[in-house]
Amino acid sequence: MNAKLTWVAVLVGASLAAACGKKEEAPAPAPAAAPAPAAAPAPAAAEEQVVKIGHVAPVSGPQAHYGKDNENGVRMAIEDLNAQNVVIAGKKIKFEIQAEDDAADPKQGTAAAQKLCDAKVAGVVGHLNSGTTIPASKVYNDCGIPHVTGAATNPNLTKPGYKTTYRIIANDNALGAGLAFYAADDLKLKKVAVIDDRTAYGQGVAEVFKNTAKQKGMEVVDEQFTTDKATDFMAILTAVKAKNPDAIFFGGMDPQGGPMLRQMEQLGMSNVKFFGGDGICTAEIAKLAAGAKTLGNVICAEGGASIQKMPGGTEWKAKYDAKYPGQFQVYSPYTYDATMLLVDAMKRADSWDPAVYTPKLIESDYQGVTAKIAFEPNGELKNAAITLYNYVDGKKTPLN
Repeated sequence: MNAKLTWVAVLVGASLAAACGKKEEAPAPAPAAAPAPAAAPAPAAAEEQVVKIGHVAPVSGPQAHYGKDNENGVRMAIEDLNAQNVVIAGKKIKFEIQAEDDAADPKQGTAAAQKLCDAKVAGVVGHLNSGTTIPASKVYNDCGIPHVTGAATNPNLTKPGYKTTYRIIANDNALGAGLAFYAADDLKLKKVAVIDDRTAYGQGVAEVFKNTAKQKGMEVVDEQFTTDKATDFMAILTAVKAKNPDAIFFGGMDPQGGPMLRQMEQLGMSNVKFFGGDGICTAEIAKLAAGAKTLGNVICAEGGASIQKMPGGTEWKAKYDAKYPGQFQVYSPYTYDATMLLVDAMKRADSWDPAVYTPKLIESDYQGVTAKIAFEPNGELKNAAITLYNYVDGKKTPLN
């Protein structure tokens, strides 16, 4: 029965009894109950506080496989952190990701950065591309939010000296130079052509390779340019072939590197070595090369140790593969570490407020999956390692 109707019925019944002049005996008072023993006070639970970590990478377009891999690394870190029941400033912290897509486009990258600033995230992991990370770094600096990249390698990123910018992977100075040293000293190559995709990353790593190759006595016989959207390279490869190089260095990403390898084979360039930085150093390039024998001529470089030589790499990779089968590319161990690094600084500052904990980042001495992470005064990783790879039977294999 409806509670309101019940109460009305009681009132009506009482009124009728009074109208009929019926006298009711008051019920005898119930015996007093013994006082209940006082309950023990419950332990005070820490109040929960949501802290958001931003992530930006291309999760649409031809580089989406990189971006999703990066995002997976952040999600794994957040899941592990939440399992630890982290308490900061007396509050239990629930970490959440705010993931944004920059489609590898600088304008979209700065828009995503501003969106994260407006959302007042506590910190940012990203971006993937140097061309998006460099302009976004100013946005983060202006709004006072730290960001850590484990993928963008152009040395210009840290040149402004922003106290909010950190990189936990070797930059292009190390990658481009390391490849040039290997070409000259180990392979004894004499002539090389250089192609880049005109992005901040592609131009940067190609320039370092070219200059170092010249210093090592190699001849740069041709320089060609493409874009990060192109798929047809027959014209520029035909021009390069006419110069008879021992090797091509390509500054760019695997969506262009894979088709380039196929077209090199079509042009009979099966004996030409193919060098590149971490942008082509992926499992995906083997798929994009679609069986081209020229894949066996690839020599590429990544910042950091190979996954087998990372301090926690093998165990971490097994966990990643179980959670995200077939999605691993390159940078997810670094985005995992970048997330953990931000939270390590929050713990040491006992605050998730960027204004309070950001100064703790430069003091980091954090043992990550990828390396022991400590920084130079400009936010570059101390003692950054690089690893060279080739492809054996279609499988990416470390050379050192």
